[in-house]
Formats: sequence, structure tokens, C-alpha cells
Amino acid sequence: MLCIGIDTGVHTGFAVWDTERKRLTELATLKIHIAMERVQRLSVSDDIVVYFEDARQRTWFGSAGREQLQGAGSVKRDCGIWDDFLKDLEVEYHAIPPRRNATKMNADFFAKVTGWTGKTSEHARDAAMLVFNRKG
Repeated sequence: MLCIGIDTGVHTGFAVWDTERKRLTELATLKIHIAMERVQRLSVSDDIVVYFEDARQRTWFGSAGREQLQGAGSVKRDCGIWDDFLKDLEVEYHAIPPRRNATKMNADFFAKVTGWTGKTSEHARDAAMLVFNRKG
């Protein structure tokens, strides 16, 4: 089974965890439509479960300014798009609240934890931590 992690936003983090081989097989930062095409292709030939970070479940905003809150609204919209897309695709998925995910890991620590030696972005690392070591 493949577990796919999605970190929603303008730069969509995308990660694939292979539960049988117990390793990350793909990490990338993609445009939302490219990430959706990739999920759709994987759903045709593989057994998949998708986990996406759902900003709609965020209940704290601190002292964020207007621009930051507008960005948060955009990410919330993207979460709704992912929700609709995955329902229509009829794949199993889970919307994960932001606080339940180990995020904002630097590249060196991420490599030590996961064994991934390739180049990564913060978005790809966040997506990977949604699925790393999942059993399905």
C-alpha cells in the first residue's frame, strides 16, 4: 500500500510512503494540479490512502497580520478542493489537523529521522511527516 502525504498550499508538498518496503519513495514540491494528477495516476494502479494537512481544522491564529490571514484563507480553500477531489476519486483519505503533524523540520534532522538523502523543501518534508512510518 502507498500512503500519500499532501501539505496543502501554493507550494504543495507531496510524499509517498511505501508500507511494504517501509520507506519514502517520492518527495516533491508541486503545483496543486500536478499533485492531483499524480494522486489520480497512483490511484488507478495502486492501493493508496491519502493524508493531507487540513488548515480548516486550525483553531489558533496568534497575532497574524492581514496578509498572513489571507494566505491562511487560500490554504483553507485548497483543503476544500482536496477534500472534494478525493471524495470524487473515491479513495480513502484523512484530513489531519495541523498540530498533529511533526512539521518545520530542518533538512539535516529530517534526513536523520527518515533516511531520505535527496534534496527536500519544507513543504515536501511536512508532507512526508504526515505519512512516515504509517501502516496504512
